[in-house]
Amino acid sequence: MSNAIEADVIVIGGGPSGVAAAVALGKRGVSKVAIIEREPVLGGVPRHCGHPPFGMREFGRVYTGPAYAARLARYAEEHGVQIYTGTTVVRMEPDARLQIVDARGRTTAAAKRIILATGVRETPRSARLVSGDRPIGVFNTGALQAFVYLRHLIPFRRPLIVGTELVAISAVLTCRNAGIKPVGIIEENDRPTTYKPLAMLPRLCGIPVHYGTHLEEICGTKRVESVRLRSRDGSIREVECDGVLFTGRFTPEATLVRNSHLVLDHGTKGPQVDQFGRCSDSTYYAAGNVLRPLETAGWSFREGKRIGNIVADDLAGSIPHTSRTTLIERADGIKLVMPQRLVLPMSMRGLEYLQVRVDHEARGTLSLTAGGKPLWEKNMSLLPERRLLIPLNELEIPDNTDTLRIAVQGQLP
Repeated sequence: MSNAIEADVIVIGGGPSGVAAAVALGKRGVSKVAIIEREPVLGGVPRHCGHPPFGMREFGRVYTGPAYAARLARYAEEHGVQIYTGTTVVRMEPDARLQIVDARGRTTAAAKRIILATGVRETPRSARLVSGDRPIGVFNTGALQAFVYLRHLIPFRRPLIVGTELVAISAVLTCRNAGIKPVGIIEENDRPTTYKPLAMLPRLCGIPVHYGTHLEEICGTKRVESVRLRSRDGSIREVECDGVLFTGRFTPEATLVRNSHLVLDHGTKGPQVDQFGRCSDSTYYAAGNVLRPLETAGWSFREGKRIGNIVADDLAGSIPHTSRTTLIERADGIKLVMPQRLVLPMSMRGLEYLQVRVDHEARGTLSLTAGGKPLWEKNMSLLPERRLLIPLNELEIPDNTDTLRIAVQGQLP
């Protein structure tokens, strides 16, 4: 086919991790590197975030989200990456082959290796099982930012914000920039999910924050008119507002994985990978937030760069094969672990950390064991959606190990 794509490495997704991986490959001498991006331009989620800080560690200066996204696009162009925007991957097939669609129709793409860098998305209302009417004015953060910064539209004036993850701070800044005055922020837990100093921002902006509060129902005919909120004691109150803004509860954008031959991890809900970011088909790798929700743009950039260098090593024949692997099991209370399997013997060429998240607040000993014997352990306070890192270079795993187990001992909610 005349519009078929062929390259040494194809990166699916042009956000921070995808661009960083592609450029790292080019710098290592991989001659034909391509990015396939379904949007009209590169940049990923930061395109929608019209506030700083982005890019300090990557480019030595602070950018707003759109300026950072534009810098990423220039960075890819400067290093000779082939860029295919407005192009959608519809299917991933064995041995690094893709079915794609662009303005000219359906065609194929093939490479020696493929890096999946499709990022994350917020959980919409439909998946949160919130009852009530279906009026206009219900958004998530990404949709709000697209309206404000890309379309220059204001979808509401007095919304209720749901959630206190870090992205809620981005939502507050977007509202502030657009002259939107939220009526409040609600959080089901008794403390903010994000770090407490950051959680002070809404109050400094005059936005009340209500903990232990659940969104029971959205009310309105044509537009949102009010919401019904349930407190911890079971009492119900109605709050007038003209919109509802759902924030957080991110999940990897892994539709391609679910519809492919690759193994999906039920903890991260992204592809199952080893410490090299390598998927169950060794011609596929993954980088960035498709691996696990959620990390910052800067973290994703650095992770993409590392995966790009790993793939370059693989093409040079210096990454070990997957003949001997050990799987990592999650005990109750462990929400996710990434990577989910380790190739033995361990190599220093892979990712730096075993990344862990818990599903509820606890205090205890986070431990990694093999056959009941501890390989690593640390006493700590554990909070949902907080980054927990186990250095892989500190692990001495016996060669005959089939399974590792990660758990929290002595949990005190």
